[in-house]
Amino acid sequence: MDKNEILTKLTKIFHEELDNEDIVLSFETTADDIEEWDSLSHIQLIVAVEKNFGVRFTSSEIQSWQNVGEMIDCIVKKK
Repeated sequence: MDKNEILTKLTKIFHEELDNEDIVLSFETTADDIEEWDSLSHIQLIVAVEKNFGVRFTSSEIQSWQNVGEMIDCIVKKK
């Protein structure tokens, strides 16, 4: 699975978890770019991403992410 395929799958997860079909993710997207992406929904997103990709993230990995691209890089390393 390449980074663009992961981005497409992540976009679907964000649509479902944040209940907003208008969200368009890019590698540079941050929580500041998406109104619904707050600290509570962040946890829900992480859980959904872990389930969908069959991976587990450490808290230090999660805290180090600056954008969606860094989340994708972490998924790639774990696959």
